[in-house]
Amino acid sequence: MSENRFDPSQADGRWQHAWAEAQCFEADSNSPKPKSYVLEMFPYPSGRIHIGHVRNYTMGDVLARYKRMQGFEVLHPMGWDAFGMPAENAAMEKGVHPGGWTRENIANMKAQLKRLGFALDWSREIATCEPDYYGQEQALFLDLYESGLVYRKESAVNWDPVDQTVLANEQVIDGRGWRSGALVEKRKLSQWFLKITDFAQDLLDGLDGLENWPDKVRLMQENWIGKSTGLQFHFRGSNFDEEIEVYTTRPDTIFGASFVAVAAEHPIAHALADTDHMAAAFIEQCRAGGTTAAELETAEKLGYDTGLKVTHPFTGHELPVWIANFVLMEYGTGAIMAVPGHDQRDFDFATKYDLPIPRVIAPSEADAAKPFANGEAEPGDGVLVNSDFLNGLSIEDAQVAVVNRADHEGWGHGKTVWRLRDWGVSRQRYWGTPIPFIHCGTCGVVPVPKDQLPVVLPEDVDFATPGNPLVRHPTWKHVDCPKCGAKAERETDTLDTFVDSSWYFLRFASQPADKPFDRDELAKWLPVEQYIGGIEHAILHLLYARFWTRALQHIGLIDFAEPFASLFTQGMVTHETYSRVDPANGQPIYFSPGEVDRSGEGAVLQADGSPVDIGRVIKMSKSKKNVVDPDDIIDQYGADAVRWFMLSDSPPERDLPWSVSGIEGCGKYVQRLWRLFGQYDAGAEGEDKALDRKTHQTIAAIADDIEGLGFNKAVARLYELTSAIEKAKPSASRSTAIRTLVQLVSPMMPHLAEEGWVAIAGEGLVAEAAWPEVDPALLVEDEVTVAVQVKGKLRDTLTVAKGLPNAELEALALASEKVQRILDGAEVRKVIVVPDRLVNIVA
Repeated sequence: MSENRFDPSQADGRWQHAWAEAQCFEADSNSPKPKSYVLEMFPYPSGRIHIGHVRNYTMGDVLARYKRMQGFEVLHPMGWDAFGMPAENAAMEKGVHPGGWTRENIANMKAQLKRLGFALDWSREIATCEPDYYGQEQALFLDLYESGLVYRKESAVNWDPVDQTVLANEQVIDGRGWRSGALVEKRKLSQWFLKITDFAQDLLDGLDGLENWPDKVRLMQENWIGKSTGLQFHFRGSNFDEEIEVYTTRPDTIFGASFVAVAAEHPIAHALADTDHMAAAFIEQCRAGGTTAAELETAEKLGYDTGLKVTHPFTGHELPVWIANFVLMEYGTGAIMAVPGHDQRDFDFATKYDLPIPRVIAPSEADAAKPFANGEAEPGDGVLVNSDFLNGLSIEDAQVAVVNRADHEGWGHGKTVWRLRDWGVSRQRYWGTPIPFIHCGTCGVVPVPKDQLPVVLPEDVDFATPGNPLVRHPTWKHVDCPKCGAKAERETDTLDTFVDSSWYFLRFASQPADKPFDRDELAKWLPVEQYIGGIEHAILHLLYARFWTRALQHIGLIDFAEPFASLFTQGMVTHETYSRVDPANGQPIYFSPGEVDRSGEGAVLQADGSPVDIGRVIKMSKSKKNVVDPDDIIDQYGADAVRWFMLSDSPPERDLPWSVSGIEGCGKYVQRLWRLFGQYDAGAEGEDKALDRKTHQTIAAIADDIEGLGFNKAVARLYELTSAIEKAKPSASRSTAIRTLVQLVSPMMPHLAEEGWVAIAGEGLVAEAAWPEVDPALLVEDEVTVAVQVKGKLRDTLTVAKGLPNAELEALALASEKVQRILDGAEVRKVIVVPDRLVNIVA
């Protein structure tokens, strides 16, 4: 065996088939073993698995295999987040059906995943685009509707003009659609909403219990939920007969208010537009502009003076009312008290339109007349100035004083508000879960009876015209009302795909045909013990999944509130880019790593040998072509080398730079292990106490590393044990260490481990073997290395029994030939002994 090379092209497929035949990874809910649910975020079936997927799934696979070896019944499933716009875009661009395109991609990606030998329970595979999944989702949606957690209303929405659909606020990134990148517009549409705001406090409080979640993710969710306390009050109109309700988190600055601004969608703005064409034109301009608070922070501040004025509740002064593009109707009341001296957004607006900028916060009362420097507001600490009865108070005391006065005088009250808004789930597209409602002219909006679920998407759709083909379908939407039997129409909006991923982890655990899940079955597996995925899902997916779980608990369908006990967010796989400038347009042309030869510090294009520019190491991206195809690497090095590279070097939470030398090194280590496995000798005799200790210390340490997801640490320990075994002389201890090494590497390099298990005559499959047991006695070092110094310089070392008495240590040190040579007969004046560490001889 040791003379042969390990051949992954033969071994990988052989063992993948063996695992499938033995049904090694199919979870048994009725097993008496303790349960462990390991889950990675399921992929969108785009057509190819990328290296980032491989890293994510390798980490989860190592943990799942390790847990199985530790005696757990492990649920480690896989499925497909299969609805969404890319399939519809493919239908429009390539003339294919979204379903066919999606299912073909699933088949391709499933084959890729299988090549990597992941220990997945394929018997529980789900695809969200299949009626047996989304029909159950429709049933859950109706359950939430019946409990009052689903409603429909007309509202201003984020409209993606390219994808022709509504986006949630969380799906608008820097004013652009998160998928299309198109500038998002504001529109008014009737939309379906989920009452996530009913759970705002609970979602916030629940973060404290998620101790095994990254602090960064918890903070991001806390900021998105955005709890704040302040004052809600009204300004009375001084030249019109209405009040303007505002909310502020800084009531202490009320004497610094110099104008009031309302959103373009505010009722006062709408009323003004009916008679003022300039106001109407400005409102239209706002609708075409930014859609989120984040984008409007950086956009130019624009306004329209309405000519209306309100009265300040304390001073009685008149303040002008403006329509402003930076005020959103969705936040607070759609109107703000503008304090330009202490809010940069208000400062920029006031400067542009020459409005007063009073100071009401200063470092001390003596600085009440201090000017604002460098064209910037001062939101910082200090005391109140130029503020009547508030002068000299701290910010906190002033806030309390203003709220108390407002409440006593009846023009305002303290209030807690949330940044979080209800989740708009309507999407104007075909490839999604049909919303199970019917619109009847007589009965209104009627839920589809559950015995008529699923509401299945029609197959015969036309994508020649942009927009939702369900609206144009000649027959699908035309139905009879379930209540009165009159002619009616189906709802043609489909659900946001984040609804699909908000409960899929439940369906993995329990898949009855007649309901979404079995409550008792879920209780065996949930919450997920370890969830792994990218931090880019911190708000969208993870917040929605937490809400959905709470909502199902609220209506009595499940018994837990948090879906994921532990969360790990892995780093990205990165690669340098290769490009050259196109002389025609000055834009870079990118080349894939496979098109480029690296030579020393430079790189050349294989096609013509001409140099290309080497760019930064960045996240792998199709647009930059710095992607590596896992199939190509598996063909060359085998699945285990790829898996090993994913676990090596970088801590798993950090980015992992891809390198050819790195994967080559992993391939060499695979062969090194194979040669070592061939040296196993079942009949070897003799003891190597040091190697025994090293073996057992490695078993214990790697167990801790894998439990803590410190895969790179486990890799380093396996390298150390490999070296120690290679250096050791033949013995029974050495053969035991080799056998242990086969078991220890099996979660990481399972195909190689199975081959090695056969070579050492292991029983059954190593995938079903137990984790090696640790001898606690061998975890304790019984020998130590003691340094011997003469006149402060190291002259020798002694390997002695741990805890050796000081007198014996001193005698051994003085008897050292090296020490005697240095002393050369000189008198020893003093000997300092540090037990188990040091003997210092002073002569």
